[in-house]
Amino acid sequence: MPPSDTLTELARCSFCNKPETEVDKLVAGAGVHICNECVALATEIIDGTPTAPAGPRLPIWVSLTDDEMLSHIPRVASHINQAEADLRSWVHELRRRNVTWTRIGEALKITRQSAWERFSGEE
Repeated sequence: MPPSDTLTELARCSFCNKPETEVDKLVAGAGVHICNECVALATEIIDGTPTAPAGPRLPIWVSLTDDEMLSHIPRVASHINQAEADLRSWVHELRRRNVTWTRIGEALKITRQSAWERFSGEE
């Protein structure tokens, strides 16, 4: 099992990149996390009452150094890895329920053969 500081390092908001230690709450989703601050900002945007200054939002990397960007790459990759693990779990459960590779492929907008090649080693 990885050290606890590694686990904390992985628990960051996928939107603002703040670690869970710097926010009140962090909600996990399928391969992503969102903090209470980003939820509040999203709510303001949806409601049409943003408190942040208007104007184009710059990508997060505009304010990051090269080293900060390089240290962020594993966190981005971990989201991909988590989403892939979640997808494999869902496919595994569907196969356990005897759902065909054809139906799984259709849901993923890939062929039956492609679905089988990608996930059959899980059975």
